[in-house]
Amino acid sequence: MSRRFRGESHHKVDAKGRVSIPASFRRVIEACDPNWTSGAAPELVIVYGDHRRSFLECYTIEAMDEVDAKIADLARGTPERKIMQRLFQGQSVTIAVDETGRLVLPAKLRQKIGLDKEAFFIAAGDTFQIWNPDTYDTEETAKTEALLDDLPDDFDPLILLDGARLDDVRSTGEQGG
Repeated sequence: MSRRFRGESHHKVDAKGRVSIPASFRRVIEACDPNWTSGAAPELVIVYGDHRRSFLECYTIEAMDEVDAKIADLARGTPERKIMQRLFQGQSVTIAVDETGRLVLPAKLRQKIGLDKEAFFIAAGDTFQIWNPDTYDTEETAKTEALLDDLPDDFDPLILLDGARLDDVRSTGEQGG
């Protein structure tokens, strides 16, 4: 997939579960829906997953097609294929973006992540996540801050793209590479 999601934002959720998708995210969803045409409603797949997942992961149609193809390559009847089918095909829903750029999130999904009046959207490359803002702050922001606190002050995260490992950077205090 050539298009990637970028950025983060907060959006209101109304009583019917409607929430606006960030405009830049909508462009990626449209570009990665092979059935989308101008004026039509683009679709995406929301994976809500098991009890350990406290956010909704939103896949473009192209990104989900890639996941589905990898699942199909697994041997039928194996535990690996069964769990992947359950987590990504069974515990997911295809949703269309309406003409005003909103999703209608089913009550089951809103309840699962405790979504009420506001949603937090954050890009994750070829997917994006929808969080309860308080949960995101408590879980993800705290994890990132704790991780960064263990690293040298001059840590440059770009070294991870060159194969450096966080464990090595932490233990040696060096930038790696």
